[in-house]
Amino acid sequence: MTISQQPVEITTTREDHRIAWLAALAISVHILESALPSPFPGIKPGLANVITLITFCLFGFRSAVWVSVLRVLVGSLLIGTFLSPTFVLSLSGALASLLVLGLIAAVGFKGFSPVGLAVLAAAAHTLAQFGAAYVFFIPHPGLFNLLPIFMTAGLAFGIVSGMIAAYALKGINAQEQAS
Repeated sequence: MTISQQPVEITTTREDHRIAWLAALAISVHILESALPSPFPGIKPGLANVITLITFCLFGFRSAVWVSVLRVLVGSLLIGTFLSPTFVLSLSGALASLLVLGLIAAVGFKGFSPVGLAVLAAAAHTLAQFGAAYVFFIPHPGLFNLLPIFMTAGLAFGIVSGMIAAYALKGINAQEQAS
């Protein structure tokens, strides 16, 4: 039996290129954000989620899933946190946010603004991270005493992320109309 010496040609679509570009952008923001000091351990603005939110609003749920999951996986590999507690918490938060966005997409998200979407996704993200932290790392009910602080931060950062996404989407729409 011989192995074929023929190169395998992989065909890509325009959507593949778009997802790769958006994922690379989200990964870059994720890495930059990981270098920023945090005022409180575990609290980060989650600015890479802005890219996921913009992707969701422009290209749909499927594309947003790709961008988010690639950001978490590749970002953790590049930062050196793959399969660490940080990775588990990041992945659980990302999956919960995607679950909320998926449910909203299933019912038709036209009634939700980017700020509303970001706040709901941030709340799901925070709750999932607390659940994962409790199940895998700190199985003590005292952990939940911190939940109000983290939910407040999530709300604030969700509003900021949603406002950034809304501003970016307005600029994208204006540019498309001018073309």
